[in-house]
Amino acid sequence: MNDFLQISLFFGAVISLLAYEFGLILKKKFKLAVLNPLLIAVICVIGVTQVLHIDYKTYNESAKYISYLLTPATVCLAVPLYEQLHLLRKNVKAVISGLLAGVIASMGGVWVCAKIFGLNHQEYVTLLPKSITTAIGMGVSEELGGIVTITVAAIVITGILGNVIADVVFRVFGIHDPVARGLALGNSAHAIGTARAMELGEIEGAMSSLAIAVAGLLTVLGASFFAQIG
Repeated sequence: MNDFLQISLFFGAVISLLAYEFGLILKKKFKLAVLNPLLIAVICVIGVTQVLHIDYKTYNESAKYISYLLTPATVCLAVPLYEQLHLLRKNVKAVISGLLAGVIASMGGVWVCAKIFGLNHQEYVTLLPKSITTAIGMGVSEELGGIVTITVAAIVITGILGNVIADVVFRVFGIHDPVARGLALGNSAHAIGTARAMELGEIEGAMSSLAIAVAGLLTVLGASFFAQIG
């Protein structure tokens, strides 16, 4: 089986895309937040690799081509932001304050959890970039001496969780302003949260796109400080 997969260079990419498409179909049909397409895709890919006895190295070798699109896809998120520049100018103070508070809360939360659960320094810095996009988070984790693969897993889990519970959180805390919703999703759940923000509306999508970039930059700047106190 593995020999066949090594010949089929795009096997992993095809399986990943088909699994995600299956997730999209389920989400559209049942309209349940828990049926997040990425979550469904992860479960399906794990199931396929287990049933066919495909090791991770073989799968990743044929699925890595999708990763090449991660950075340009993130950059493309600037388009909806450009279309809503007037809103950014109008709410610039609130936007900056909200993003700064979100980044501090994210890394501060990791610091508190590290103390409570007795994580060592490597485990602690591994989780610091959990709320920023993978393209930036991997570099931050590597620079701080973290375990990059676990950082990626933490980022994906954070994004999926944020995407799934967003509506409940907004409803419980009465968050109705589209700017606030977009900033919250992008700041806490990066690109996966932005996908949900774009479903909510153009303003939410634009603000979430902004949050990804700014939160990533602030995390890069602040991670070194938090790494020293952990």
